[in-house]
Amino acid sequence: MTDTATGRRGQKHAFSLPRRWLVGGLAAFAALAFIGLPIEPARAQAGVAQKIADHFASVKTMSGEFVQFGPRGEQTGGKFYISRPGKIRFNYEAPSPMRVIADGKSVVIGNQKMKTWDIYPLSKTPLKLLLSDNIDLTGKMVRDVKEEADLITIVLGDRSVFGDATITLMFDPKTYDLRQWTITDAQKKDTSVMIFNVKNGVPMDDKVFQIPYDDVRNKSK
Repeated sequence: MTDTATGRRGQKHAFSLPRRWLVGGLAAFAALAFIGLPIEPARAQAGVAQKIADHFASVKTMSGEFVQFGPRGEQTGGKFYISRPGKIRFNYEAPSPMRVIADGKSVVIGNQKMKTWDIYPLSKTPLKLLLSDNIDLTGKMVRDVKEEADLITIVLGDRSVFGDATITLMFDPKTYDLRQWTITDAQKKDTSVMIFNVKNGVPMDDKVFQIPYDDVRNKSK
């Protein structure tokens, strides 16, 4: 099935993207030379970041389409669903065999062609932060906030959450809606996801986020 997700800049391929987007870099989200050197944004900037985070967290369900750009210029697209807390699904269009599903407890990255699955605890991935009912950006996680006429950019980085990666989130300055994100891994390579045709507050069936645990246990590597 296909999901509606919109994502602009994501990671490397839906999660080698796998591992980079999820474990170390959706994870979404800016290659920063100062990674590991906490930068405190001005209080006003921190306030803007938290206001946007509160708005983003208030959207309990979301669906849309996305286009993902990898570090070598590769491009893939598809659809996504989000349901708070902790649920997300990315369906990549053919010929990509990838599926990414989080059911509130675990996150799996599946390759339908190879019949393989990678599974991670949701609590150990950046998705836990982004899919929570409450998103706290008041600490040192916020590396930078830039306000422009057509875009507000928030850079997040915290080794305990994102490993050696950073996540750059881009929001509409008027509506605070998420437009895209970029994940920069430890090698300073970017994966970006743009989202569009986004719909908020749409009904969601829990089956959308159902992980085929029997297949994961039997065929994961």
